[in-house]
Amino acid sequence: MITRPKKDQLAPDNDLISAALKSSRSAFVSAGVMSFVINILTLTAPMFMMQVSDRVLSSQSVPTLIVIGSLALGLYLFFGLLDYLRTRIVGRIGLNIEAQLSGITFEICTLLPVKLGEKSQYQNPMRDLEVVRQFVSGPGPSAIFDVPWMPLYLFIVYLFHPLLGLMAAAGAVCISILIGLNEIFSRRPMASLGQATNDRARFLEECRHSSEAVQSMGMVGALRQKWTQSNSSFLTTQLRSYDIANLFSALIKTFRFIMQSAILGGGAWLVINGQATAGVMIAASIITARALAPVEQAVGYWRGFIAARQSLQRLKSSIGQWKIEEIETELPAPQNSVSVEGLVTAPVGMTTPFVRGVSFDVKAGEAIGVIGHSGSGKTSLVRAMLGINPMLGGAVRLDKSELGQWSVEARGKFIGYLPQEVQLLNGSISQNISRFDPDAKSEDIIEAARLSGIHDMVVQMPAGYDTLVGEHGQLLSGGQRQRIGLARALYRNPFLVILDEPNSNLDAEGETALTTAVEHLKQQGSAVVVIAHRVAALSAMDQILVMEQGQTKAIGPKDDILKKLVKPVIRKAS
Repeated sequence: MITRPKKDQLAPDNDLISAALKSSRSAFVSAGVMSFVINILTLTAPMFMMQVSDRVLSSQSVPTLIVIGSLALGLYLFFGLLDYLRTRIVGRIGLNIEAQLSGITFEICTLLPVKLGEKSQYQNPMRDLEVVRQFVSGPGPSAIFDVPWMPLYLFIVYLFHPLLGLMAAAGAVCISILIGLNEIFSRRPMASLGQATNDRARFLEECRHSSEAVQSMGMVGALRQKWTQSNSSFLTTQLRSYDIANLFSALIKTFRFIMQSAILGGGAWLVINGQATAGVMIAASIITARALAPVEQAVGYWRGFIAARQSLQRLKSSIGQWKIEEIETELPAPQNSVSVEGLVTAPVGMTTPFVRGVSFDVKAGEAIGVIGHSGSGKTSLVRAMLGINPMLGGAVRLDKSELGQWSVEARGKFIGYLPQEVQLLNGSISQNISRFDPDAKSEDIIEAARLSGIHDMVVQMPAGYDTLVGEHGQLLSGGQRQRIGLARALYRNPFLVILDEPNSNLDAEGETALTTAVEHLKQQGSAVVVIAHRVAALSAMDQILVMEQGQTKAIGPKDDILKKLVKPVIRKAS
């Protein structure tokens, strides 16, 4: 299945949505041609009734009835076949659009918090894509395909008699006005409903993610009250939008019945005056009803149409602001050094720097420890080194080349990262260690596990490396999650390894394994950066960087820096 269009398939402005729609152009054309034939075949019923009324009944001819009936039966069967094929085509258009866009949409959804920060909570591109697919694959587009043929039906009614044609045209104008009013009055409530739906889902997900804290600290009652208030507002917004849509749907349906009866009455008047036959009267009434039926159906699907249109606009905005990496020349993996030069960075979505002018070098086979009080900018520093936080100034260079000269996929092959909050995915231990690499080798997974000191622990589990960790790793303890996260960072001996508070949940055995792992990485020629509060994590360091208020307070060999930090404490105690 296609996940994203190739480079040569993109529109001139890299509009992936336009490219996805363009790839379905032939299917749209086929559905349009079928709609034309289907709408012609829809005339079978009124024409059959007209012929029966004007020819069969007047001539009392059974053979004529059989011939006309057989012809009508064949046309009905052909109509059913085409309608079925059109439904299949429309359904596959929706699936094709999702197949074209699902890859980039998944990428955006996954990395949205990294790229947009707090703004990401108001966006859910995958849900928007799902709404678009459901509408395109549903009956709504078929009804819309039928609407343009309304003038054809009105013209046929006009051919029966100008008076009937003018009456049907006036009815079409009135219904068009009702459709316009429906659009005007539905736009704002539907937008509010979409926002309320996203807010509701986001709040529920936050509560589920924090379920342990919610239960242990007795927050259920307060959150339930907040949910009830939020849900009440959501239901009110939903009811308002549904009331408007249902009102116009009822008005249009009622007006269609009135028009059908009016045409029947007008036809009867013409029959009485000898200007039309009874068959014309019946056929004109049925054709008028058929002309207005797609409009009524389209209004019935109007909520879905507006929701899909709004979702498509949001999806265009999300994809439009997403920078697609196009690195034509991939550099080889770095092997010698990591240099941070006057780095200035801030969290995503913020312009006030959290880190200002930090510089240091780490060569292959060396390790540097970064220490400082909470809020001193340590995590912001390493997040910028990883390409997560934007660089407002300075540079991060690997073997003298800036980090941005490697694609994200290429960086993953030579960077290992253990974040403060270890985030495991629902899968097995081996899958998490191997970063869900489909081509992972067992020996690489086991080696990483041995380095992090968890091999013995894993093999003692009933399923060993195939043990499932659960959603967010909830089936494991905090220390187990952290050590598996460490094994993931060490997988396949990456060149640059960044460990953020790697011993926060570790016991003495785990800290020993951590020190051993860092020593092994140094021997393998890796450059290691460790953020730590506890001195135990610094035993294998060669350098220490002390940060304060986002700037470098001190940097140098480990022993020299630790002596400077310990002396003031001893003097103060004496």
